[in-house]
Amino acid sequence: MAREAAISDQDDHPSREEITLGSILAALADPHRRRVVATLVLAPDGTEIGCSSFGLPVTKATRTYHFRMLREAGLIGMVDYGNCRKTYLRRADIEAKFPGLLAWVVAEAEAASG
Repeated sequence: MAREAAISDQDDHPSREEITLGSILAALADPHRRRVVATLVLAPDGTEIGCSSFGLPVTKATRTYHFRMLREAGLIGMVDYGNCRKTYLRRADIEAKFPGLLAWVVAEAEAASG
């Protein structure tokens, strides 16, 4: 299903102009949230992934909290398809505001894994 046909959270996350470095850094302070962002960075642009597919070792309520933090910071967007929500990286917005930040997230994830 195309993103346009689903219910998007366009009103539920900051515009590009409203994204701040402080909110981005606060969201990326948690290793679980960095893992989500790194996974999305490595996926092809426009990829949508279900929230439970990231395999975070946390409860559903904690997972919801982490995704809310990422969404409110402007790192991700979410689309509601009725029976599931998919997450996508706001790559263009982040690269426009903070060039190189996403590469840093991936480099840190790769260094930590190996």
